[in-house]
Amino acid sequence: MDIIYLLLPIALVIVIIIIGVFFWAVKSDQFDDLEGPAHRILMDDDINEKTDADNTADKNINK
Repeated sequence: MDIIYLLLPIALVIVIIIIGVFFWAVKSDQFDDLEGPAHRILMDDDINEKTDADNTADKNINK
Protein backbone atom coordinates (compact mmCIF):
# COMPACT_ATOMS: atom_id res chain seq x y z
CA MET A 1 0.00 0.00 0.00
CA ASP A 2 2.97 2.28 0.58
CA ILE A 3 3.91 2.11 -3.11
CA ILE A 4 0.66 3.92 -3.99
CA TYR A 5 2.01 7.03 -2.25
CA LEU A 6 4.95 6.98 -4.64
CA LEU A 7 3.30 5.85 -7.88
CA LEU A 8 0.31 8.20 -7.76
CA PRO A 9 2.33 11.45 -7.72
CA ILE A 10 4.69 10.10 -10.38
CA ALA A 11 1.74 9.21 -12.62
CA LEU A 12 0.19 12.66 -12.09
CA VAL A 13 3.47 14.37 -13.01
CA ILE A 14 3.75 12.28 -16.17
CA VAL A 15 0.15 13.12 -17.15
CA ILE A 16 0.78 16.84 -16.58
CA ILE A 17 3.92 16.66 -18.76
CA ILE A 18 2.01 14.87 -21.54
CA ILE A 19 -0.80 17.44 -21.43
CA GLY A 20 1.78 20.25 -21.53
CA VAL A 21 3.52 18.75 -24.56
CA PHE A 22 0.18 18.30 -26.33
CA PHE A 23 -0.85 21.93 -25.77
CA TRP A 24 2.59 23.10 -26.88
CA ALA A 25 2.22 21.11 -30.11
CA VAL A 26 -1.23 22.57 -30.75
CA LYS A 27 0.00 26.10 -30.01
CA SER A 28 2.97 25.74 -32.38
CA ASP A 29 0.70 24.54 -35.26
CA GLN A 30 2.05 20.99 -35.39
CA PHE A 31 -1.41 19.68 -36.33
CA ASP A 32 -2.25 22.40 -38.86
CA ASP A 33 -2.05 20.46 -42.13
CA LEU A 34 -2.18 16.70 -41.72
CA GLU A 35 -3.10 15.82 -45.31
CA GLY A 36 -0.75 18.14 -47.23
CA PRO A 37 2.47 16.16 -46.82
CA ALA A 38 0.65 12.90 -47.57
CA HIS A 39 -0.69 14.27 -50.87
CA ARG A 40 2.57 16.03 -51.73
CA ILE A 41 4.50 12.76 -51.70
CA LEU A 42 2.14 11.35 -54.34
CA MET A 43 2.64 14.27 -56.73
CA ASP A 44 5.65 13.71 -58.95
CA ASP A 45 6.84 17.01 -60.44
CA ASP A 46 9.60 15.36 -62.50
CA ILE A 47 7.18 13.73 -64.94
CA ASN A 48 6.06 17.00 -66.53
CA GLU A 49 9.57 18.40 -66.99
CA LYS A 50 11.13 17.76 -70.40
CA THR A 51 14.84 17.57 -71.00
CA ASP A 52 16.61 19.61 -73.65
CA ALA A 53 16.92 16.53 -75.86
CA ASP A 54 13.15 15.99 -75.77
CA ASN A 55 12.51 19.64 -76.66
CA THR A 56 14.94 19.45 -79.59
CA ALA A 57 13.34 16.23 -80.83
CA ASP A 58 9.88 17.83 -80.65
CA LYS A 59 11.08 20.83 -82.68
CA ASN A 60 12.59 18.58 -85.38
CA ILE A 61 9.38 16.56 -85.69
CA ASN A 62 7.23 19.66 -86.04
CA LYS A 63 9.33 21.08 -88.94
